[in-house]
Amino acid sequence: MNLTTKYLGLTLQNPLVIGASPYCDTAYVARQLQDAGAAAIVMRSLFEEQIIAEQRALVHHLESSADSSAEASSYFPAFSEYQLTPDHYLKQLEHLKKTLSIPVIGSLNGSRPGGWTEYAKRIADAGADALELNLYQLVTDPTQKAAQIEAGMVETVRSVTSTVKIPVAVKISSFHTSLANFVLELEGAGASGVVLFNRFYQPDFNLEDLEVLPQLKLSDNSELLLRLRWLAIVSPHVKGSLSASGGVHSPEDAVKAVLAGAHTVQIVSALLKHGPRFITTLLNGMEHWLTEHGYESVEQLCGAMNHRRCPDPSAFERANYIRILQSWRV
Repeated sequence: MNLTTKYLGLTLQNPLVIGASPYCDTAYVARQLQDAGAAAIVMRSLFEEQIIAEQRALVHHLESSADSSAEASSYFPAFSEYQLTPDHYLKQLEHLKKTLSIPVIGSLNGSRPGGWTEYAKRIADAGADALELNLYQLVTDPTQKAAQIEAGMVETVRSVTSTVKIPVAVKISSFHTSLANFVLELEGAGASGVVLFNRFYQPDFNLEDLEVLPQLKLSDNSELLLRLRWLAIVSPHVKGSLSASGGVHSPEDAVKAVLAGAHTVQIVSALLKHGPRFITTLLNGMEHWLTEHGYESVEQLCGAMNHRRCPDPSAFERANYIRILQSWRV
């Protein structure tokens, strides 16, 4: 059985990639994941805010920027709270490249164009095989228009891709009016691939203290459904790579993502629940499914259930929506 797949121009031994997470913080754990069968690994994100904070410290500027209040800057973690400083990040990347034989993908996380994107070149120079650019942004300003926001994202991508020679994947949210068109715009700005999707962590309210209560909830496979829909819609139209991030917790989940058009699937929550060896379970399960259903390779499977053969995808999605609502009885 041939499980190899192409992602960002890299030939991977299978579609299972470790998503951005603490798993790269120690080479020993990263090696365990490689030995269990992981095809590539994405380092935890280096954030726009910590890069800017370090740059300010180096030039002895004040903590707050010209367009931010002191209260706003206090929302962010102190510089010492970040798990990897920018310099430590580069050293860890170099160490992982010496320790591992699988590709190591760096990760930058930001929300708007700025000088922080120059760090992409330093990550590339440190030996990263590719870069994942995570455009995490929840817009709260009602005066900002959608086109303005997306234009800023495209500008950020173009700024990064123009300064590095390694492939760049862009990780985005599902909150775009015309998501398929936006993906094509990202490709036009130089992106080699797109990761669907960011997970937006939902805070709760503490009713006793009347405070916002941040919480981390691991994904479950119900989140995969949103990824399947958009992979199926987008994959017939893109030239680059697609990766599913969020909701893959079983071999069947991984198979579904590839059928929808994903070249790779990113795993984090399932490993936090079951440990690094779960990668082997996923791989064995995928291989068993492929064999049982007459597939000879992952390449043969990829996109087999996307919208390429659907004459009117919009009508298809609308019809499914109506059919589901009509199935309810009381």
